[in-house]
Amino acid sequence: MSQADTKTEAPPAAKLSLPTLTTMVVGSMVGAGVFSLPRRFAQETGVAGALIAWAVAGTGMLMLAFVFQTLAVRRPDLDAGVYAYAKAGFGEYLGFFSAFGYWASACVGNVTYWVLIMSTIGAIAPALGDGDTVLAVVLSSVGLWLFFALISRGVKEAAAINRIVTVAKVVPIIVFVILALFYLKPSVFADNFAGADYAGSLFNQVKGTMLATVFVFLGVEGASVYSRHARRREDVGRATILGFVSVFAIFASVTIVSYGIMPMAEIAELRQPSMAEVLEHAVGTWGKVFVSVGLIVSVLGAYLAWTLMAAEVLYVAAKDDDMPRFLKRATAADVPVPALVMSTVLSQIVLVVTLFSDDAFNFALDLTSALTLIPFLLAAAFAVKIGRAGPRGRLVIAVVATVYTAFLIYAAGLKFVLVSFIIYAPATVLFVMARREQGRRLFSARELLILAVSVAGAVLGVVALAVGWISL
Repeated sequence: MSQADTKTEAPPAAKLSLPTLTTMVVGSMVGAGVFSLPRRFAQETGVAGALIAWAVAGTGMLMLAFVFQTLAVRRPDLDAGVYAYAKAGFGEYLGFFSAFGYWASACVGNVTYWVLIMSTIGAIAPALGDGDTVLAVVLSSVGLWLFFALISRGVKEAAAINRIVTVAKVVPIIVFVILALFYLKPSVFADNFAGADYAGSLFNQVKGTMLATVFVFLGVEGASVYSRHARRREDVGRATILGFVSVFAIFASVTIVSYGIMPMAEIAELRQPSMAEVLEHAVGTWGKVFVSVGLIVSVLGAYLAWTLMAAEVLYVAAKDDDMPRFLKRATAADVPVPALVMSTVLSQIVLVVTLFSDDAFNFALDLTSALTLIPFLLAAAFAVKIGRAGPRGRLVIAVVATVYTAFLIYAAGLKFVLVSFIIYAPATVLFVMARREQGRRLFSARELLILAVSVAGAVLGVVALAVGWISL
């Protein structure tokens, strides 16, 4: 084993300051999701439902942000936050599932970026469709592996690139909100308040938007994933809160102001990125071009950040002997290439799967969110576990975060729970490989029960897809 394979710390130059960590959190959160929000919300809810949904999501995600802040301070010995918290609280097998689920979520989320890029270009190149045609998948695959080549050559945190990209993508979003407010039509906004007939009850409207809100808030935990690179441990929690506060108003504003531009039924039929289409309706073609360019910059930057984050999770899990040894190999530039290969391969597989989905973008978005829920739930539950010995306020925050995350699993629905099991269950092969390398017993009695539940869920999911009970 080489020296690069065995090191446990990044070089001193890689240590990240509070501004850099905060920028990484904002950069991770402001991605493809925000450019798709007008259409996705209009498919589910009117203004009233959107306001409630953002209130619920904002409160719940803020509690999760406080959870990550608290855990970063109280358990500074735990690196790669989401995964490490699950392991410390509930054992190695659930910790493994948390690491794998968070990693898989990042990889599937990366697919949404390529779908959205191709859909954007598809406005002028019809052969790309909505990013789900064979040509779109081929071109996305080329981009996927070009980024792999770039990152494997030594682009690690890419802090300078991330700062530039974050500014480049936030500017068009803010311009969109300002212009939409200027062109907002009160009568249209009022007509959209209760929601269209197809939206259903207010509860169903709110429930239908929950996975979309999870998707856009992914990244709130980003600083904790890179905790081993932080210059000061306290900065991890601070960056988490600052990042969340910085983007919440932007996300809610993009959604709400769109209801004042067009009837929600028309917004629901727009092609993605719907934010560009809404602005075109308000100010003309230049608005669509402006947002589309900002989107491509945003998506490429977010793709870089999430690819690095996905590889980091596998790498740290392998360093803790919870993944096979080959995943803890890294180059002299601290790039975990085997983990990067696995991340790229999974994204490639999901790209191909989108060819068979009814709505490639929404499918990838919802699956990304669903895969993240188990890691989030375990982290919040761990905060409850250790919070019983601390101030009452911390315990209340942890309980609210846990209840919120459990509600998200309910809101995801049976379809995405079963599809998640299909992804989770086969991952146990990696867990078995790691245990065998260490000469340890493969499963305890408790772990066998967890394995049985995951396999049963996966089998049910495959049957449900085969007979048409659920579809992609």
